[in-house]
Amino acid sequence: MAESRGAAIAGLGITEVGKVFGRSATDFAADAVRRAAVDAGLKLSDIDGLLINSGLKRDVSITLQNVLGLRDLRLLAEMNSYGASAGAMVSYAAAAVTSGMAEAVACVFADAPLKPKVSAGTAYTGRSSKPIVGLPSYLIASGITNPNAKYAFAARRHMETYGTTSAQLGEIAVAQRAWAVDNPLAQLRTPITLEDHQNSRWIAEPLRLLDCCLVSNGGAAVIVTTAEKARDLAQPPVHILGWGQGHPGQVSESGSDFGLRTGAAISGPTALRMAGVTVADIDLLELYDCYTFTVLVTLEDYGFCAKGEGGNFVAGGRTAPGGDLPVNTGGGQLSSYYLWGMTPLTEAIIQARGHGDKRQVENRDVIMVSGNGGILDHHSTLVLSPRG
Repeated sequence: MAESRGAAIAGLGITEVGKVFGRSATDFAADAVRRAAVDAGLKLSDIDGLLINSGLKRDVSITLQNVLGLRDLRLLAEMNSYGASAGAMVSYAAAAVTSGMAEAVACVFADAPLKPKVSAGTAYTGRSSKPIVGLPSYLIASGITNPNAKYAFAARRHMETYGTTSAQLGEIAVAQRAWAVDNPLAQLRTPITLEDHQNSRWIAEPLRLLDCCLVSNGGAAVIVTTAEKARDLAQPPVHILGWGQGHPGQVSESGSDFGLRTGAAISGPTALRMAGVTVADIDLLELYDCYTFTVLVTLEDYGFCAKGEGGNFVAGGRTAPGGDLPVNTGGGQLSSYYLWGMTPLTEAIIQARGHGDKRQVENRDVIMVSGNGGILDHHSTLVLSPRG
């Protein structure tokens, strides 16, 4: 394993998450940063960098600096590659603190799409006021207007190409719910069976209700500083060993790899190479799971199994508690909470620190974290470790 590049995550803040009403995304973001500072044993005035994942509607902006009362920041920016943003923010924060640009950088995401007495299914719907032309206009005319339908296209492509089945996707949902049972932060903690998955209603065939992530209100923040400084703070440092990004630039047209290959095939090897490890060294995975299919295709693209073998790879409880490759140990976005790329990142930090209580994984020396944005358009990867 390569030596740490000198950056570590020292603070973690998670607000109340789920059906939490009466607070704006900015309220959640400010709360998360304050909690992260307290967690690290820092004062807000110790933070000299702030990176903000501004979300779909830019509900959180750089004005968060003023809400928090931060002065004389040396780094301030909004970032958005959707669900890949958390990993990207952490990597830029690591580069900033190791170069001397900043000393303590807070990275935050928050959202409040849920409204009282309004279906969660409407949270991310809505059409742009801009004219839609070209191929996207055909999708709109065909009723393909939301992420559920577009991910269903991707999953169907994989199924038709490799023989992947709905039951194999169900294995992922069942395994993650088993992890969520012991996560007090999880929104859904009742165990499910493969039969439950197969009996859940269609959302966009071949994706069923239990293939799809939650919608949550809330926020999460982390504080990145140098490994040297982190050693003297309140929590065990979580060292940032490697990072990478991948942006395929695919379009939904004949001859594309849509649904078969994602940016994980680019960002995963990049992060592993920087960390000086291989997939054989990974003890546990925290993967972006907006849908069960996203987990399956990421496992393939990271190289844990050959392309097309993801369905067989996850069978038999391999990723569940007691399996040989723990995946999404808090329940992920399917069962725990949906805070974009902060969901897998926060659980990775909890596990690295050894704070997972009943769900704690014994072997945690090397943890791989993924982020996915858009319709498999963007990807980020982090390799983390409790050891520098």
